[in-house]
Amino acid sequence: MQFDALLLLSFGGPEGPDEVMPFLENVTRGRGIPRERLESVAEHYLHFDGVSPINGINRALIAEIEAELADRGQTLPVYFGNRNWAPYVEDAVTAMRNDGVRRAAVFATSAWGGYSSCTQYNEDIARGRAAAGDGAPELVKMRHYFDHPLLVEMFAEAIGDATQSLPAELRDEARLVFTAHSIPVAADERHGPHLYSRQVAYATRLVAAAAGYAEFDQVWQSRSGPPRIPWLEPDIGDHMAALAERGTRAVVICPIGFVADHIEVVWDLDSEVREQAADLGIAMARASTPNADRRYARLALDLVDELRDGREAARVVGDDPTPGCGYSVNGTTCADSPRCVARISG
Repeated sequence: MQFDALLLLSFGGPEGPDEVMPFLENVTRGRGIPRERLESVAEHYLHFDGVSPINGINRALIAEIEAELADRGQTLPVYFGNRNWAPYVEDAVTAMRNDGVRRAAVFATSAWGGYSSCTQYNEDIARGRAAAGDGAPELVKMRHYFDHPLLVEMFAEAIGDATQSLPAELRDEARLVFTAHSIPVAADERHGPHLYSRQVAYATRLVAAAAGYAEFDQVWQSRSGPPRIPWLEPDIGDHMAALAERGTRAVVICPIGFVADHIEVVWDLDSEVREQAADLGIAMARASTPNADRRYARLALDLVDELRDGREAARVVGDDPTPGCGYSVNGTTCADSPRCVARISG
């Protein structure tokens, strides 16, 4: 399967104070979120002058992808499109059509399956092609990569680096806590079933083993729904309180559910949870995410190679069966599955 281009597809984020509320309205459109709730979330962005780190990180990642392509002696134009803010996926796909791109690989900045972490990206692809109209390129979304060796390596290394930032006398006793974005329990049951939560749990085991930890905790963060709706638990705030009651003096938090240090990492963890940890008397270190690490660029291009050359998928294999997508057929990747809308053409 040959490709004329690579599309980096992401969530998007505001890049100035005037963009914060319109961005949040885009994200929540049709969900009936009260205005006061949006204004509360807006304060998180305004704490950083209304600029989400995500677009800047993605531009830096694209630069690393382009540098990696040059090192490999390959030529592949890289486009950038978002779901919720400029540059929008519709504009990116239209530009690709205008540039004569016939087929492009799509690298989503989410390693997981499930609705918001996979299916919505498929919907973004369909919307982008519809906006481009006649002559829109075929777009092939690449597979989930939660178990890719480079992702496991980056997170395991980040845990080690974070541990070294703790006071020397606390490093050996620090509790390792993995966190990922919570979602409604009903949503997790619909896709897979429990595809997202199973993949997160699987990845935590892989990374913990690579980092040399036999014991660890896996929790959830950043829930936003009404209290009456059950979400994946335990919440990291509740878990931190429980650790304090058990006498824990230090934690290393690894945001394994995020591939970039965007707002739900730098605010929810670096601000709110860090403040809670200080109040509880717990020393906290937070592991970095892949961001624009060159290895993350290599991972993206390795996925392209898998499809282009028909290579076997690179995976770290755990003790349990790999929790693959429920839409795959005979072990094929989602991009190859006739039952999945990840591959959208004509």
